[in-house]
Amino acid sequence: MRTISNQDILSLSISPLQCIEWVKESFCMKYNCVLPEKISIKLHDNIFYNTMPSYLTELNRFGVKIVTRYPNRTPSIQGEISLYDGSDGTFLAHMDASWITKMRTGAVAALTINKLEKSNAQIYAFMGLGQTAEATLLCLLALTNPDKEIHIRLLAYKNQAEKFIDTFKKFKNISFEIVPTTTELITGADIVVSCVTAMDQIVASNECYKEGVLVVPVHTRGFQNCDLFFDRCFCDDKGHISSFKYYNELKNLDEISNLLLGNNPGRRTDKERILAYNIGISLHDVYFASHIYDLFINSQ
Repeated sequence: MRTISNQDILSLSISPLQCIEWVKESFCMKYNCVLPEKISIKLHDNIFYNTMPSYLTELNRFGVKIVTRYPNRTPSIQGEISLYDGSDGTFLAHMDASWITKMRTGAVAALTINKLEKSNAQIYAFMGLGQTAEATLLCLLALTNPDKEIHIRLLAYKNQAEKFIDTFKKFKNISFEIVPTTTELITGADIVVSCVTAMDQIVASNECYKEGVLVVPVHTRGFQNCDLFFDRCFCDDKGHISSFKYYNELKNLDEISNLLLGNNPGRRTDKERILAYNIGISLHDVYFASHIYDLFINSQ
């Protein structure tokens, strides 16, 4: 059994485009995998423990990710992945899941935006400007024509927005603005990306969401009003969102896998309001872990 640290993973220099490709590949094999719903233990003060198993038939490997959240810890969300050989149960590796979680989440969000945004999208609104938001924009830029001008609107919180802008200052096709309220953030935006991990109220009223908007709530909370009037909804796994209060009200619900497999055309018009609930599935974590294990072994 190998122990693979976060630094070991960073040393492999895996690109955002490779992350996006792994996300595509794992989405496309989803219906041949075993993917139970995650088990979540939720405690006071938004503390949680999630157990996320899956078996990847095509790779003959299975694994489980354990994720914990402590709001006063930095980073607040941490995890580990255990990877096994499906042929004999050999424990292959125990690895840090920090980079994997960040980059697979960002790659899923970026791929979703790339596939579902309207044709002339220009204004991208981001809230919750931590590592997940950075990974999302990094992956999105890897998919975006460098000649395309995009405008990023950021929600002010402490000094996060200023740090976020500094991280992406080398990209010359991006302009930024910082706004103080969620109403100003969302009104008129073509894409809304929320990476806020805990939200106990509605982010914005219905009239803030323009026709054609794509909303990508990476951590899902705060957009329940959108469930009731958006035209279309996609998710990474229906079972993982089936407990949502308005699950049965979601219109034209389908999974991202069907979009990538060509079984669903996705956006039909530039006026559709679309919601994308990619809640996070261990399929991606274990797929990433499997490839990282192989890269790590081959690098030794």
